[in-house]
Amino acid sequence: MNMASPPTVLAALAILSLSGAMANAADAGEHDVKFFRSVEGQWSGPGEVVAGKYKGTRFTCDLVGTVPARHAGMNLDGTCRVGMFTQKMAAHVEERGRSGYRGTFLDGAAGKGLDVIGGSVEGKKVVFVLNRHQLKGTMLAHLPDPNTMNVTISVKVNDDLVPVIGVSLKRDSDHSAKRVAQE
Repeated sequence: MNMASPPTVLAALAILSLSGAMANAADAGEHDVKFFRSVEGQWSGPGEVVAGKYKGTRFTCDLVGTVPARHAGMNLDGTCRVGMFTQKMAAHVEERGRSGYRGTFLDGAAGKGLDVIGGSVEGKKVVFVLNRHQLKGTMLAHLPDPNTMNVTISVKVNDDLVPVIGVSLKRDSDHSAKRVAQE
């Protein structure tokens, strides 16, 4: 069943954490390339809407991130589930030289999704600037260790960024073992 309600859009924002920069390695920089490769693989975990009308809504996501063969970055596909409703998810973000990070979640702001209009990688985290018509916000993804990703989605209310979604994803242990064996 297709769920176009605000909780689904908010839950879906969370998977943007796994979308990376689809740029040439020279443009993205070695650090960015390394960061985005670190989110490659299978991820799953719970999330919750922590503020607003849908506060307390819980969901789970199952996602697969891949690195394109000719580009530094990620494509992400999977599903997020709220109760008995499942929503397909897809995210594509790329670094476009001096324009910075650009991309779409689902079909972008022109459809039912969001646009990524900027962003940066610093250390073990990435921050993307999000836009959907009058909705402005950010998505912060932090990898405290190789198998954990914490995501916070915040929206701009007046001049403040207010956290509205928190997600804690864990890497699939089978994929983690294969990755260690390859390194």
